[in-house]
Amino acid sequence: MPPLICPVFRVFLAALAFILALPPAAHAANNDPIVLVHGFLGFGPDQFPASGFLYWGGYGDIADHLRLYKGPHTVLTATVGAIASNRDRAAELYAQIKGGCVDYGRRHVLADEAAKPGAACWAADPADNPLGLPLALYPAWDARHPLHMIGHSQGGTTIRALVELTEHGDAEAGDGELYRGGKTGWIRSVTTLSAPHNGTTLRDAVLDILPELRTPLRALFEADMANWELAPDGARSFNAWARTSPHVVYFSVGTLATEAGAWCCNGTDRAIAPVQTSNYQYARADMIPYFKTYAGEWIVPSMRQHGMGGYTQGAPGRVRVDSSWFANDGVVNTASMRAPNGHPVRDYDGTAIKGSWNFLGNYPGYDHFDILNWPNKGPSADPVYERISDILFAL
Repeated sequence: MPPLICPVFRVFLAALAFILALPPAAHAANNDPIVLVHGFLGFGPDQFPASGFLYWGGYGDIADHLRLYKGPHTVLTATVGAIASNRDRAAELYAQIKGGCVDYGRRHVLADEAAKPGAACWAADPADNPLGLPLALYPAWDARHPLHMIGHSQGGTTIRALVELTEHGDAEAGDGELYRGGKTGWIRSVTTLSAPHNGTTLRDAVLDILPELRTPLRALFEADMANWELAPDGARSFNAWARTSPHVVYFSVGTLATEAGAWCCNGTDRAIAPVQTSNYQYARADMIPYFKTYAGEWIVPSMRQHGMGGYTQGAPGRVRVDSSWFANDGVVNTASMRAPNGHPVRDYDGTAIKGSWNFLGNYPGYDHFDILNWPNKGPSADPVYERISDILFAL
């Protein structure tokens, strides 16, 4: 071997030996699909095609980011009722994922004669779709092909309703496939973002204190009382029904976009709340503007009605709301996001435990829509989703 080539060859052999000695690349413990479920007033990926605006990502695309991050992964985006109960949304979610027509259950139809089961349908088999129905998201879904489910806001409680129905069913609702139960193991994990597990005082603050105050949000709340589940009293009833399954790993993320009041020099919007006290919470300057009017001590501009940052109530028979509820993200009280009251919960320590809520912490500076990467001054949510992805695919 020529003398100049020999040293080069030795370097090559040394490098090859080093590479071969490395441990094999780590592989994900699972690569089960993720399903994203939107919240109250949410919309699907095809709602605004001209603008390209997405619920999950604004002018970006969280689903696509999750697909590519340490991927490829399968990430599916569901579309359910924008204003509907958790049970109805769960029925829609089941049919959309598995295929078939929505079965809202016997009680739904009796309560509303105009409602017809099967109003929306999805085809499970693209080769057998003479009506040209939209295709189901994941017809193979079963215990051998489970799903990770991520829900924002009411999307989180919708998923909890789906877990309850798939595992335990509801014989009184009918004999449809969803209501037979017995589908243990179909959902591997549930992750909720800014979810109103114990309700949000936004609804009560708007409806209960000053009946004569008219706002667009008030009109919306009055128009459909299905959102009663979003209030603390309704959430208490829902939590008694929707159990935390011992077969599912649960994660929760909190968001926080208010601060305690101060005479000066905090991060709140002084134009909305020029006079503050440390007893209450006030909207940060970088919160989405519309919700600043409801998030603080007062609903602006009334100054007669407490907002989420100052609303309390202790009427007999109702859920007591005290100062622990004041901190919020503009829509949901931060204390409500951790876990349903009375259900098992722990701070996540790197080990995920089934049958308990594993709380991933509160994210200060994120309002209700910063966590979706909607256009705003708030921080990017990409690191949050990357952390969640790392955890889910290691289960």
